[in-house]
Amino acid sequence: MKRVARGLLTFCAVAIFLSTLTGCQGLWGPVKPRAKKMLFNGKDFAGWKLFIPDENIDVDDIWSVTDGVVHCKGVPNGYMRTEATYANYRLHLEWRWPEKPTNSGVLLHASGPDQVWPLTIECQLKSGSAGDFVLINGPGITVDGEDKQDKDKQFVSVKKKEASSEKPAGQWNAYDISCEGGTIRCHVNGVLQNEGTAATITSGWICLQSEGSPIEFRNIYIELAKK
Repeated sequence: MKRVARGLLTFCAVAIFLSTLTGCQGLWGPVKPRAKKMLFNGKDFAGWKLFIPDENIDVDDIWSVTDGVVHCKGVPNGYMRTEATYANYRLHLEWRWPEKPTNSGVLLHASGPDQVWPLTIECQLKSGSAGDFVLINGPGITVDGEDKQDKDKQFVSVKKKEASSEKPAGQWNAYDISCEGGTIRCHVNGVLQNEGTAATITSGWICLQSEGSPIEFRNIYIELAKK
């Protein structure tokens, strides 16, 4: 009995220690970061799953890492997603188009089976539209007092607030996305482009899309959400 009790105490101590480091993941729910956590280590896809719906296509032909940068060919459609789920965080990432800008996106609070269009709220990366929200497969969010949910539509777009703040192809852009409970704020190169409240989904995977043409990502991390 004493041995069992000691084992339970050890387990609890380890659990508390790990939850302090990660912000409670796994048995305790999604990660809620309390400090800066790099999601991309600059070397490989540790902590990420690469998804393409066609099993005959090698995902390593679509996604690669060189010199601290993620390179994505953009075709076919798919995504790289975190293996862990997250809630209440500020996400920072940088992206650029090495060739002609087309389409991509950052999928927030994604869940369900891996498919090209999971249940998610997208912060758009489509050229000229970075900062739009796209509600995919039925989630809701309220913007400027208007509930944007429409469960009968697969895609509901919510336009950004300001003129495009994106940089030309070849230059690095910064996305800073804050998720606090049901509130999501998107800053593109320091400009607040969108803000919504009362989101109906508040935790899940973070995904970066393959959707159009070559795109590159770097410096991907999360930290405690800040207004």
